[in-house]
Amino acid sequence: ADSPWSVQDILTEDDEQDRVPLQKLKLLGESEELRALLLNPHLRQLLLTVDQAEDKSSLMKKYMQEPLFVEFADCCLRIVEPPEKENILPE
Repeated sequence: ADSPWSVQDILTEDDEQDRVPLQKLKLLGESEELRALLLNPHLRQLLLTVDQAEDKSSLMKKYMQEPLFVEFADCCLRIVEPPEKENILPE
């Protein structure tokens, strides 16, 4: 009863498929590409606005129309969920 909450306390079974393992989240901090993107003050402001918003869902839908935000999201996804090698065309 006195222990702090854990991720399991807030995730439902349906949410589990969207969960990113801690190991993969740590890769975000190691990415030079992601760090370079985060140097952009406009992107930083977008992320701050999302973080502080009451209705994050509708704001995310709006921001997914912003090329800079999409570039950020795509970069994060490539890091935590790299494309399968079989889908990459040979050079």
